[in-house]
Amino acid sequence: MEIFTYMESYDYEQLVFCQDKNSGLKGIIAIHDTTLGPALGGVRMWTYNSEDEAIEDALRLAQGMTYKNAAAGLNLGGGKAVIIGDPKKDKNPEMFRAFGRYVESLNGRYITAEDVGSTVEDMDLIHMETDYVTGTSGYGSSGNPAPVTAYGIYKGMKATAKEAFGTDSLEGKTIAVQGVGNVAFRLCDYLHKEGAQLIVTDINKAAVKQAVEKFGATAVDPDDIYEVTCDIYSPCALGATINDETIPKLKAKVIAGSANNQLKSAKHGDMVYEKGIVYAPDFVINAGGVINVADELQPHGYRQERAMKKVESIYDSLNKVFEISRRDNIPTYLAADRMAEERIQSIKKSRGQFLLNEHHILSRR
Repeated sequence: MEIFTYMESYDYEQLVFCQDKNSGLKGIIAIHDTTLGPALGGVRMWTYNSEDEAIEDALRLAQGMTYKNAAAGLNLGGGKAVIIGDPKKDKNPEMFRAFGRYVESLNGRYITAEDVGSTVEDMDLIHMETDYVTGTSGYGSSGNPAPVTAYGIYKGMKATAKEAFGTDSLEGKTIAVQGVGNVAFRLCDYLHKEGAQLIVTDINKAAVKQAVEKFGATAVDPDDIYEVTCDIYSPCALGATINDETIPKLKAKVIAGSANNQLKSAKHGDMVYEKGIVYAPDFVINAGGVINVADELQPHGYRQERAMKKVESIYDSLNKVFEISRRDNIPTYLAADRMAEERIQSIKKSRGQFLLNEHHILSRR
């Protein structure tokens, strides 16, 4: 992998390799853009097939966080970290403490958090070495992000429904929810209380049974969820479920869910747009989680009421995406990118003034 060529192509700022022989740490921290503020993004532990694969994943995820944070209106840049290893077998306390020391060495340029393969307990270990971490079990931490994320998806779905149907009311709408995990189950609760009719599926039969019993949902097999008659398709499980095979089957007028990387590729965003389906870009509608942990960075720590209020702005963010889509005659996935890029460029232009401070004075002596 030609690392500098890749970084230059997508304008990355920094790539840090972290090694600790004693604990077995092999970590990579990627910082994509800090125009809006310090880079915030989780640390993922995964069994990568190669070092190149791990580097590429860190870089790709870091860029995604730049767009997610910018679109969410946060004063934070984008970064991500990965640790190579099996989270079920290779973890040890020394590993995450060593990683914490590398985070500390960046002096606030990167703030870490939970991600796939990492836990609250891991964040507590990192916190022993640095304050640049969110999602710990301590006072002022945000705790379980699922309720806040679900609320953001609900608000975003209402905005998307308004774009498609002319009203943001979900009463009487048939909504097909793919996956009923922690976030989606809470989403179903919001939808049920508003009077929506739910169709659900999941490989976890117990979760489906619970949704049927509590919300009066109709259960279907996982392969059948794409072609049910519904108003809204809500992907809340695996990514890439919007693809060549599924798009022709979809009868929904709206796609709005919590899953990451819902489009298998950019061309599928074009296909959805051409079919007349209103798509809520995933990194905009599912930003509740990052908004939630970002609230920990406030001077007096986390406040759930404040975080929930900020999450409500997902409704407005999606309205802006739809405005850009109409303005520029482009699919919503491109409009979301454009919205994030416009915010970053606006701040970048306003930072042209030179400010003389103590650091500059000392460095010139």
